[in-house]
Amino acid sequence: MTDVIPLSELRNQIDVIDQQILQLINQRASLAEEVARTKIASGEESCFYRPDREALVLRRIKELNPGPLSNDTAARFFRELMSACLALEKPLQVAFLGPEGTFTQQAAFKHFGHAVCTVPVTTIEEIFQAVESRDCQFGVVPIENSTEGVVTPTLDRFVASPVQICGEVAIRIEHNLMANATDLSQITEVLSHRQSLAQCRQWLDKHLPGVPCTEVNSNAEAAKIAAAKQGIAAIAGEIAAEIYHVPILVHGIEDQSDNTTRFVIIGQLASASTAEDKTSLLISTKNHAGALYGILEPFAKYGISMTKIESRPSRQGLWDYLFFIDIDGHQTDKDITSALEELSSRVTMIKILGSYPKAIL
Repeated sequence: MTDVIPLSELRNQIDVIDQQILQLINQRASLAEEVARTKIASGEESCFYRPDREALVLRRIKELNPGPLSNDTAARFFRELMSACLALEKPLQVAFLGPEGTFTQQAAFKHFGHAVCTVPVTTIEEIFQAVESRDCQFGVVPIENSTEGVVTPTLDRFVASPVQICGEVAIRIEHNLMANATDLSQITEVLSHRQSLAQCRQWLDKHLPGVPCTEVNSNAEAAKIAAAKQGIAAIAGEIAAEIYHVPILVHGIEDQSDNTTRFVIIGQLASASTAEDKTSLLISTKNHAGALYGILEPFAKYGISMTKIESRPSRQGLWDYLFFIDIDGHQTDKDITSALEELSSRVTMIKILGSYPKAIL
């Protein structure tokens, strides 16, 4: 029979390990400060954050992880550690679709960690403007939802914007009904963003029939209003309930349990290849027979996997369209370079929106 280790001894061992971890964390932080000084001395002070470098570190952590912690748990721990160390070098300003407590802010924290300074703005347009003017180094914008499709204001804004996509992050969307009430019978109105109302329509029709549903600018705004008014319910995420202190009456009221929103990180830097990347493209072509085939054929020829294609009116002429395309790989990969060279003679415009590491967490 295996001897049972006394609890006091186990706690002493944990205390010793905690002290060692703390020393190593601060040793890493000191090296981060040295990195900042080296970058400033070499004129790289604008490039403290490197999405490619951080992706490689997190992937390495997953590969080295022996358990019993899961790979994702280990990666999230190091995500926060890198975020705190980066803040010692130069805190990042990240624009998101506000107010505080939105899924966009949640996406910012998931990608950058909680040591960044998140800056709320009111529209997707303002996120792009904040990055273009360098008021913020980065922005987080929603680009597609698994049930509602693409976010057209984001796609439209990429047409003229000089910003680059330098990362992506996916957020599992869990909608919760929250209110200062004890049961559903006290709810007189439900507030939320239009997409959230649409994603919870079946639940609302079944459990709150006849209760008016009103659209507001964001789920967080709905939670803020619900916190101040009796009988007003909001549909929002847990982060909004925590920030605005609104009790959650019912968890997970979305009609589809796998509802996920993909966000992209926009900035003014290019990400180097990490061997596990995506490239986003904007392509315009004249309206003629075989035009779409002419776009797709070079990718098939060079064995390049296409993960998304969307069309949008170009607004330059009747029935002219722009195609937004995601492909696997980095724009510097040989096959992608060859495909884009061949494609350039078939279309009127190719704009590389960015090559960036695939989402890790």
